Amino acid sequence: MTTRREPTARQMRLAVELRRLREAAGFSARQAAALLGVSNVQISQIESGVTGVSEERLLRLASHYACTDGEFVDALVAMATERTRGWWEEYRGLLPTSFLDLSELDHHAGFRDEVAVLYVPGLLQTEAYAHAVFSSRVPELTPKELELRVRHRLARQKISIPYKAVVHESALRIRVSDRAASRDQLSRLVEASEADHITLRVIPFDLDGFPRAGASMTYVGGAVPKLDTVIRDAPHGTLLIDSESQLAAFRALFHKVEAASLEPDRSRDLIHRLAKEL
Repeated sequence: MTTRREPTARQMRLAVELRRLREAAGFSARQAAALLGVSNVQISQIESGVTGVSEERLLRLASHYACTDGEFVDALVAMATERTRGWWEEYRGLLPTSFLDLSELDHHAGFRDEVAVLYVPGLLQTEAYAHAVFSSRVPELTPKELELRVRHRLARQKISIPYKAVVHESALRIRVSDRAASRDQLSRLVEASEADHITLRVIPFDLDGFPRAGASMTYVGGAVPKLDTVIRDAPHGTLLIDSESQLAAFRALFHKVEAASLEPDRSRDLIHRLAKEL
């Protein structure tokens, strides 16, 4: 097994799920190692994403762990055996790995649900809007770093999976750049909302009883529900959440926010009105 210098988020997720299966079955790392005829160190490396695991070994472990969820096991096998190099690999070494991890997550997603309170979602941003957002970063980015981040963000927008975005009116009104850029961004949102795979809803300022100002998050559907992921921005960077209890909580949160928002047609009308005000 080849040792990885820096496992991707997907490789780490596979490692975490294998550890969870072992612990749920009541096996120690030593017992798991005995099942495969390997050392404790190798099991530790597999469960930390440092090394991969073959399909044969993964299936053997799943069998001994008494995992009867065939779809889940098949999804883990796909994660273990896939060798596809995605478009984001051209940015490896040029951007922080968290950018690449998000691209990989997009690539394998079955759907994407998002709540945005202060900024327009990245997948719906114009080039000028994205440039303004990244330009505000502290410490300031070099022109090359800025160009790479904007180009990467625009490349991520080429997705066709079902995408629901709930955006607060505050994100539509905040001018991260000038008036013209804001008008173009609103026009972009209207255009995007007409795509078959995109559902755009707005939470208006005059909504009563909306205490969820900190609800910004992205919920990404995996191959099976157990492999869903929540993305949240944190002070130290991007946070990926994958425990079943937390996934259930964030899924419920999205449904509550979605239910409080305007219907797509009324949302589009509001965006049109805001654009005219500019």
